[in-house]
Amino acid sequence: MSVTPKSDINWQPAPSPPAYADTAHNFFGELVQETLALTRRLFIQLQRRPSTLLASIIQPVMWLVLFGALFQNAPKGLFGSTTNYGQFLAAGVIVFTAFAGALNAGLPIMFDREFGFLNRLLVAPLASRFSIVFASAIFIVSQSLLQAAVIVGAAAFLGAGLPDIAGLGAIALIVFLLALGVTAISLGLAFALPGHIELIAVIFVTNLPLLFASTALAPLSFMPKWLQVVATLNPLSYAIEPIRYLYLHSTWGLSDVVMQAPWGDVTFGGALLILFSFALIALLSIQPQLRRTLA
Repeated sequence: MSVTPKSDINWQPAPSPPAYADTAHNFFGELVQETLALTRRLFIQLQRRPSTLLASIIQPVMWLVLFGALFQNAPKGLFGSTTNYGQFLAAGVIVFTAFAGALNAGLPIMFDREFGFLNRLLVAPLASRFSIVFASAIFIVSQSLLQAAVIVGAAAFLGAGLPDIAGLGAIALIVFLLALGVTAISLGLAFALPGHIELIAVIFVTNLPLLFASTALAPLSFMPKWLQVVATLNPLSYAIEPIRYLYLHSTWGLSDVVMQAPWGDVTFGGALLILFSFALIALLSIQPQLRRTLA
């Protein structure tokens, strides 16, 4: 009769390592895969309808040509230190093009809602339904950066000049922050409004007033006092003025004053901070609506 050694009586297998890391890794991998697949779907739609992208690029270039020619004989000093209105206008065209494209970000989601494709996505075994939102945001921001690159090239060709490498990176960051915030608002409206007619109405009502209530076409000093106050409350102005400063100054820094608002001076870094806060607030504000809709 064999006797089990005392040391082996209480033997237990070693506990397996926790599976949290593997679970998190799998979730992240699936989320990335879903987001890339949905983003690719949007780019395929754009490839099948390239006229929308071409129109969104041709229109701002026409603005540069026509408005630049319209104000080429403007009195010296009317638009700041430059006599080249195309150089002054380039920043406004870049920012407004990114804004208009991001404001339309909710339309594909709205059409998916109306045609029933969104319902198919909601019942699909997705790791996270927020991949639908991430894909739309990536698509719109990528398109906005492409449009900005074309406009910068067209403005340089028309004599507006070209910022240095750091300046181009700053322009990309500004366009990214503005497009991200406006895209978040547009996606929130797409899930909140009943149909695409209402969303298009919001887009039409919002587009031009925000353009004219900004520094895109004229400096603050050219505006009446009440419009100056409105323009300094407009996030577009905080994207336009830093880009304009890059075009008008060969050297720049975060502490440089880019706008003299009625309530105080705004520095380059301060404008970036305001744009970052705008994007963050927009993203946080749509979270409850997204959770209710995607639940």
